[in-house]
Amino acid sequence: QVQLVESGGGLVQPGGSLRLSCAASGFTFSRYAMSWYRQAPGKERELVATITTAGRNTTYIDSVKDRCTIDRDNSKNTVYLQMNSLKPEDTAVYYCNARWGTWHDYWGQGTQVTVQ
Repeated sequence: QVQLVESGGGLVQPGGSLRLSCAASGFTFSRYAMSWYRQAPGKERELVATITTAGRNTTYIDSVKDRCTIDRDNSKNTVYLQMNSLKPEDTAVYYCNARWGTWHDYWGQGTQVTVQ
């Protein structure tokens, strides 16, 4: 059974940091590109960061590119999002996503990040 379980969210003051984790199971983690998405109240879900299967390449939306780092540990089946210098506009539910081409696309349940 496929599972993606996010953790590490919480309440943080502006300027603070959080490290989100997503623990994966039930599929071959190293074959999947991993991403973090977020959805704020009243807004559409947006892609925050993506990391390729071996972690060689990463992409970020402009609003977080200088403050966040996505990485993965394939030996632990875990992907991380380190977020620094957090702003109130970073407040959202953050979702972990696993994708294998166009054949598989899995989602976690999300973890709440509140910056205030």
